[in-house]
Amino acid sequence: MDPEDDPSTKSDGTACGGLRHELKECILKSDCVVKHGNHPTMCMKTDVEGVSDDCRKIQYAFFECKRSLLDFRTRFRGRKGY
Repeated sequence: MDPEDDPSTKSDGTACGGLRHELKECILKSDCVVKHGNHPTMCMKTDVEGVSDDCRKIQYAFFECKRSLLDFRTRFRGRKGY
């Protein structure tokens, strides 16, 4: 099977869907969820331990992507992220 045809690797087609998918996978695999047994929503908070810096970077990129949807300058520059 071609990796591009695999539905688990595709975004949902919405704005920032690729980043949302990456963030979801990263949080679900983090120590905060796996070892500590916390809910993924709890692990999204900034002061919680067990979430890697990579997840925090993806979270920030997702935030910037969503924020760019509200910025009218993006009509000329394009959305941030993917």
